[in-house]
Amino acid sequence: MNRRQYVLAGMAAGKEAAIFQPVQIQKLFFLLDREIPKHTGGPHFNFSAYDYGPFDSAVYDEVEALAREGLAMVDKSGFYRVYSLTHEGLAQGKAALGELTPQGREYAVKAADWVRAVTFNQLVSAIYDRFPDMKANSVFRQ
Repeated sequence: MNRRQYVLAGMAAGKEAAIFQPVQIQKLFFLLDREIPKHTGGPHFNFSAYDYGPFDSAVYDEVEALAREGLAMVDKSGFYRVYSLTHEGLAQGKAALGELTPQGREYAVKAADWVRAVTFNQLVSAIYDRFPDMKANSVFRQ
């Protein structure tokens, strides 16, 4: 699976009309890279410890590239950007998600649901608890 398919699959795991905030999309792909790389042909990104945990600007770059292709949407109208898939992006993402093993697909769906269900503080704290190496440069106080 290439990076483009990977990002489509990860976002499609959130199901139709899923919207990801910046911290959510970063942590989703960090979790997929760290927890199920053998199921995705990954890791696909190079995350490093940053202000609020694992970060790789290439995640945003990839979604922006998908937006230029009409497969994703980047809404810049609010305080921060939010990311989602278009109808066509969701269709391609579901197809890519279907290429994962059942275990990989199950994990991706659970991870996409979880990152969107918890608060910012809960998400960052849980990532730090599970991956203390990602706390090295943190400005976040638990």
